[in-house]
Amino acid sequence: MVKIGVLLGFERTVLVNRIALAALAIVALLGACTARGGTVEPTALRLGYFPNVTHATAIVGLQQGLFAKALGPGMVLEPKVFNAGGEAVEAIFSGALDASYMGPNPTINAFTKSDGEAIRIVAGATSGGAALVVRDGIDAPADLAGARLASPALGNTQDVALRAWLADQGFAVDAQGAGDVSVLPQANGDTLTAFVTGQIDGAWVPEPWATRLQAEGGGHVLVDERDLWPDGKFVTTQLVVSRKLLEEHPEIVRQLLVGHVAANDFIADHPAESQEIVAEAIADMTGAEIPAGAIARAWPTLTFTNDPIASSLVASARDALAFGFLDAADLDGIYDLTLLNAVLADAGQDPIAQP
Repeated sequence: MVKIGVLLGFERTVLVNRIALAALAIVALLGACTARGGTVEPTALRLGYFPNVTHATAIVGLQQGLFAKALGPGMVLEPKVFNAGGEAVEAIFSGALDASYMGPNPTINAFTKSDGEAIRIVAGATSGGAALVVRDGIDAPADLAGARLASPALGNTQDVALRAWLADQGFAVDAQGAGDVSVLPQANGDTLTAFVTGQIDGAWVPEPWATRLQAEGGGHVLVDERDLWPDGKFVTTQLVVSRKLLEEHPEIVRQLLVGHVAANDFIADHPAESQEIVAEAIADMTGAEIPAGAIARAWPTLTFTNDPIASSLVASARDALAFGFLDAADLDGIYDLTLLNAVLADAGQDPIAQP
């Protein structure tokens, strides 16, 4: 009886081992089905964007399901909302974000701080849509002496643009915001409140905040940033992806770009509907209703384009370097428009020259 028990135990052991080996074989087979070159295919794409009109491409693409359609049913799209580019950059650095719409200066920071390893610009999104709005009584640059002006975040796109413009007007401004004019980086919603209550004299902000400062705070535009650039064109928002995603999973980036181009096409073909979509989405994200007509008034100041307008990025990098926000401004390799141009070709649209 003892011998029979031993035999039965041995047979159970063999059976368990066979089951374990079969399970391992199944896991290996599944791994092979979800891998390319030994790299596991992601099942989710984490996409960042901001509650600004300058991010209309992202908002329309999400709300109309254009990104989801392009990515297909096997990929879960995870949108993530940020207030400023620095937050999105940190999320990319930490591996918590795969791609994001963001302005030029956070993009430059991400590229230079990572020695060119972290990100690539794969498409443009928006040109224009930023302005310096000030209170009554400020009608010329000289009137800003001693003024308190806000920007969305320290070292962000509008922050650098404000400081560079003030320097061009002869004002002394340092990276800490002190000098002839005080620069106070803060969230756009806080800026609106501060302007309405008279705590600040103005702000250099993206839309819809520039329009809201006028409509709700009685301000007026002292500087439309379009007036500072050749042909009024400068990058406000672009699509950035992690280098890891681009190199290991180019097909996912291509699909994202299909949705991106489709969103810009939708905006061009349906401007009124796009304005409604953007207004509703921003209200949902910020918890505050957008005043009637604010988006419509802001819309003509923006151009939604797949062109990243590289020349303006270079100029922004020089300004950021001058204020100590960058240690270097070597942008060689920051662009990769190969997949964008393939998508544009498929859509029958003209390619964009690789910078």
